[in-house]
Amino acid sequence: MSSKVAFHTLGCKLNFAETSTIGSQFVEKGFSVVDFNADADVYVINTCTVTDNADKECRQIVRRALRTNPNAYIIVTGCYAQLQHEEISKIDGVDAILGSNEKFNIFSIIPEFSKDTPSCIQVTPTEKLEKFNFAYSSEALGRTRAFFKIQDGCDYKCTFCTIPKARGRSRSTNPEFVLDEFKKLIDNGYKEIILTGVNVGDYGKHIRENLYNLLTKMLEIDADYRIRISSIEPNLLTDDIINLTANSSKMVNHFHIPLQSGSSKILSLMQRRYNVEYYKNLIHKVKEKVENVGIGVDVIVGFPNETNYDFLETYNFIKALPVSYLHVFTYSERPDTPAIKMENSVPLEERKRRSNMLRMLSEKKKTEYYNSMLNKNVTVLFEEENHNGVMFGWTSNYVRVKQEFNKNLINKLSQNKICGIEDNICISTLI
Repeated sequence: MSSKVAFHTLGCKLNFAETSTIGSQFVEKGFSVVDFNADADVYVINTCTVTDNADKECRQIVRRALRTNPNAYIIVTGCYAQLQHEEISKIDGVDAILGSNEKFNIFSIIPEFSKDTPSCIQVTPTEKLEKFNFAYSSEALGRTRAFFKIQDGCDYKCTFCTIPKARGRSRSTNPEFVLDEFKKLIDNGYKEIILTGVNVGDYGKHIRENLYNLLTKMLEIDADYRIRISSIEPNLLTDDIINLTANSSKMVNHFHIPLQSGSSKILSLMQRRYNVEYYKNLIHKVKEKVENVGIGVDVIVGFPNETNYDFLETYNFIKALPVSYLHVFTYSERPDTPAIKMENSVPLEERKRRSNMLRMLSEKKKTEYYNSMLNKNVTVLFEEENHNGVMFGWTSNYVRVKQEFNKNLINKLSQNKICGIEDNICISTLI
């Protein structure tokens, strides 16, 4: 009987891609992957450090695993492990703590998953995080959408963010390797490849390459697929990338472009690399050049020194922009960041109130955008699951659609028409 391993992933799609790669290593060693709530011999927790409840969350997940199997071997890895391994070492039941590099070398570091062996803590110092570790994951059970890691680390110094400390400097692997792995994903049946990383737009920075050149080489591959960029910084979304998206059917008409604040004062305190005027001009340029483009926006509320006036400036700025939806984050203090030392902290209740206002605005934006797509033709990639006779999929411009289940549409890029909206999901019909 083979040993069993279970995984729990916190945070971004990049983390999920890396967990999937670690999972493949366990499978190669003869392990069976089971649900995290099931009885397993080894539990791997891949952590995040973006929010302030990482410690509490990590403790809860460890306890949950040990309730299922008190004798299980517990490994904690990821960004929180990289930054706070001493804190994690105080959590009862944790057997191994592995940093950002070490999580890809579990079997060489830990020869035996036994509670009887001494606890293991291996974390490469952040300044020595220079290796690029390849990773990809599939979002669904069927091979429809793959999250493909092409970049890691970040050279930016945003005052609220711990990710550069957890991930190290920006780094990429050479385009020949990326293209080889990209071709493998297509050959394995994936129809949508989502390019992920800590700062994807920075691809190639230290190897005399860039994201635009990589995309043009990817698009030369003759097959049925489409490419989505998971997220790209405003200052890195170049005219070349916008024009390439506008002119290639294989590039989805969708961008996720972090804003973080609609106040230039707050953007300056955050040490972002643009102001609101630059961002506004960029959004209108994208909207003008790319047909039916969907645009997602990240925004942080409650940053230190954000007055009610600053927040309303953000609210009205976003309200006036032709964007499709928001990802709203309530600011949380992170250790060892410049922002934690700033004065004029916003009360927690006020942060929550502002978050709720922006989330309601996001729903309005999404509804407006979905209504704008009525009676338009779209390309949809449908997923495998049959939900009581209904199937779901995503359009190229990131609109969620559903229609009557048809097995012939599974994992195919099909032409559809949006004919209605129900429960915040568009209804489509095959053309």
